Amino acid sequence: MYPYLIFFHSVFRWLVLLSLFYAITRGIRGWLTHQSFSRSDNAIRHITATIAHIQLAVGYILYFQSPLVAYFRSHYHEAVKQFDFLFFGLIHISMMTVAIILITIGSSAAKRKTTDIAKFKTMTVFFLLALLIIFMAIPWPFSPLANRPYLRSF
Repeated sequence: MYPYLIFFHSVFRWLVLLSLFYAITRGIRGWLTHQSFSRSDNAIRHITATIAHIQLAVGYILYFQSPLVAYFRSHYHEAVKQFDFLFFGLIHISMMTVAIILITIGSSAAKRKTTDIAKFKTMTVFFLLALLIIFMAIPWPFSPLANRPYLRSF
């Protein structure tokens, strides 16, 4: 089951990134052009947050099944000296959790705003901050922190 979860988590990250990009683009356009916050804008806000929450749930399942994290937890003092273990045992999960919290706050706060510009602005700012954190926390193939391929296979 672990290889399937890794694959799903790897593929789903692209859906998270695409939905965030699209929501941010719609938010910036609506904010700058003073458009009304339509039903589709609200759906995009909600779907983006839902996709991010699914990805986080899969990430948590992986976290508690990962041999890297198991080693990190059982040999903390040794593992913390090796950056790959530190990254996946602590940094990645912490940063991703913070990013999803920002997405949740931004989505919830935007839904409750009374003006359309405030909805677009709130969604855009929180989603953009979350996207920046996500970009730093993803183990890109070129990352000096920890690298993995763009797409993991079974």
